[in-house]
Amino acid sequence: MIPLFKVSMSEDVLEPLNEVLMSGFIGEGERVKEFELLLKRHFQNLMLVTTNSATSADHLALRLLKKAFSDWPGVNEGDEVLVTPLTCTATNWPVLANNYKIKWVDVDPETCNMDLDDLERKISKKTKVIVVVHWGGNPVDLDRLKRIQSRAKELYGFKPAIIEDCAHSFGSKFNGEFLGNHGNLAFYSFQAIKHFTTGDGGMLMLPHQELFKRAKLLRWYGIDRETNSKDFRCEEDIPEWGYKFHMNDINATIGIHNFPHALKVVERHHDNAEYYQKELQGVDGVTLLKRNPKAYSADWIYTIRVKNRDAFMRHMNNRGIMVSRVHERNDKHSCVAEYKTLLPNLEKLTQDMICIPNGWWVTDEDRKYIVDSIKEGW
Repeated sequence: MIPLFKVSMSEDVLEPLNEVLMSGFIGEGERVKEFELLLKRHFQNLMLVTTNSATSADHLALRLLKKAFSDWPGVNEGDEVLVTPLTCTATNWPVLANNYKIKWVDVDPETCNMDLDDLERKISKKTKVIVVVHWGGNPVDLDRLKRIQSRAKELYGFKPAIIEDCAHSFGSKFNGEFLGNHGNLAFYSFQAIKHFTTGDGGMLMLPHQELFKRAKLLRWYGIDRETNSKDFRCEEDIPEWGYKFHMNDINATIGIHNFPHALKVVERHHDNAEYYQKELQGVDGVTLLKRNPKAYSADWIYTIRVKNRDAFMRHMNNRGIMVSRVHERNDKHSCVAEYKTLLPNLEKLTQDMICIPNGWWVTDEDRKYIVDSIKEGW
């Protein structure tokens, strides 16, 4: 079976990981600092913090926005956060955890990203945050998103803050810049099956120094780990309570040793996706998604639309090729029933979308076999 996901792990991690495990210190220490420095150099951005998961980074981003800052008015309980329902539930459940209200935005059936036309229609004076997902690593049009944000300020006197979910997008770029460098809050996932893994973990990138400083505090209970060393910090006052969202030296060590291979992994994902874009063009029963010419997609997953999807899934399974929708629409769950709304594009898209293997493990022979199997028909 050609799998849809695999864990990419460097073989040279074993000895340094054992050293950390046996060192007597495995919490947030020197390896985390080293890992964060590596990431800051890579992204050319000093304002980032690692976390124990992307979900924690998302939750932390939403928490940071409770306080008014710059053009952002601050989010109160009951304010609206405009989100896409086509994503992992980890994107949207932190909205509920922060006691905000979800407002669903339809999807663009040509990209699986948020429908920016529907977004613009749905922004109201209650809209304080917009959370976009770069589906599969193919970036949302951030230029258009900025124009929508500015238009909202003209109408309501403030800009909704933007959070980018880059969980699929390590290596993705928009206008030549890595995602997270476009003036928004952005979080990444280093979970087990992502391009680049730390075993589990995440990262939050901030657009302002004040937010960065608060993020460092709130990821560790609200305590300043850098300047206070009094008696295990027992005497430290905590002006704003926080969480246990920090990364540890175990995960950081895995990240340090996987990082040198990460962009090669991304390149192979992207190369396989480009091959499919060429070879599946015009194939009967297959509709390809559009790729943004202003962007470079990391192509964590490769999604197509097919006629008679159930038959397609049986056909591919019979040929030893794993396929999946990967994520269920979030708005179907009973815990968000009160936010139900009509989403016609999503309704159609979820009937025929499917992901095929395109990861670093897919060889030239594998991808030809996958294409040939699709061309056989089902």
